[in-house]
Amino acid sequence: MKQKIRELLARHGGLPVAVDKIADDQDLYAAGLSSFASVQIMLAIEEAFDLEFPDNLLNRKSFQSIAAITRTVESLTGTAEAAE
Repeated sequence: MKQKIRELLARHGGLPVAVDKIADDQDLYAAGLSSFASVQIMLAIEEAFDLEFPDNLLNRKSFQSIAAITRTVESLTGTAEAAE
């Protein structure tokens, strides 16, 4: 799941740095993620994982880092990745 999120972030995030250079817990907004790009990522994640973000998860905290996005998607899909 985390790899798919990284791929979507690379495709839709418009980040000035390569996604593979970003740590899982690094602040994506500090790395250059814009509000517009976070919406694009949200839409791409909804399509890729066949889910819909509820209003209470449409916030900066849910998209703060790759780890945060992964936790949010896991909470919506009822899955959890094995500890790496």
